[in-house]
Amino acid sequence: MRYRPLGNTGLQVSEVSFGTWAIGGSWGAKDDAESLRGLAAAMDAGVNFFDTADVYGSGHSEELLARATKGKEDRIYVATKFCRAGDIHDPATYSEQTVRAYCEGSLRRLQRETIDLYQIHCPPLAILRQGGVFGVLDKLRAEGKIRHYGVSVETVEEGLFCLEQPNVRALQVIFNLFRQLPLERLLPSARQKGVGILARLPLASGLLTGKFGEGTTFAADDHRRFNENGEQFNVGETFAGLGFAKGLELSRQLGWIAEGRGNMARAAMRWILDAPEVTCVIPGFKNEQQVHDNLQAIDVPPFAAAERQRLADWYRREVHAHVRGPY
Repeated sequence: MRYRPLGNTGLQVSEVSFGTWAIGGSWGAKDDAESLRGLAAAMDAGVNFFDTADVYGSGHSEELLARATKGKEDRIYVATKFCRAGDIHDPATYSEQTVRAYCEGSLRRLQRETIDLYQIHCPPLAILRQGGVFGVLDKLRAEGKIRHYGVSVETVEEGLFCLEQPNVRALQVIFNLFRQLPLERLLPSARQKGVGILARLPLASGLLTGKFGEGTTFAADDHRRFNENGEQFNVGETFAGLGFAKGLELSRQLGWIAEGRGNMARAAMRWILDAPEVTCVIPGFKNEQQVHDNLQAIDVPPFAAAERQRLADWYRREVHAHVRGPY
């Protein structure tokens, strides 16, 4: 395992870490025993950072992390998120009383005294501009309930605004081969400010694994079915905002990236890790085998400059205009 600094927090985190949305819920059937085996395998391989949220399975992924990291709290870092259990457009959701309750709930489920990284979970820009939530987080940090805080954002504009807030230490962004826009301004600005970057949805809800076909179907409780067009939350969180049919068409144009890199998924994550501003990539998983497969992205060859330019040109020509939703 290789480690990278999480901005200027002083934390060194595994460059391939893991998100826990899939083992919490909204990704179809799950098996807690298999999820725990996957978490154990990741830690055995040197993974020391996991991302979760209070709404992933209504707190279930936090509870699984508590079980998996028991006795390892001093060396396994956990990032969790808040606000989406309430009305994200209501300023009351970000009041000290409410945020404190969210924080205490996550601490209880995680069975920890301190949250390593506490993130606002994709709030509207209007709420961020009001600014009060940052003061609340400063207070929780001063009390020792959180070590650092950050923001999970949907758009470059939101990210750039957050970078102007003095104590934001990390941004979580949608960044993958279908969502290359952060490369232009957001990632360089974050590096200049000493802010860490967590790259979520690296495989675009599985499209960048190369395993899907026209006959692929998803369970009723899988967001890839119930949120394909943004019916429940931001459309960008599902298939990078492309929709399944378009994403499948575009993914087939990327088969060449797997040459010499094992498979498409490893290559897609390697492309993200080639960006020096990225702290870590946080793929999801539902079983131990997926953990092992994702970790192999560490060892595949990086992309040459000419390959990166080819992918940048392809994104501008073939992809950018088809991405739906604000980004």
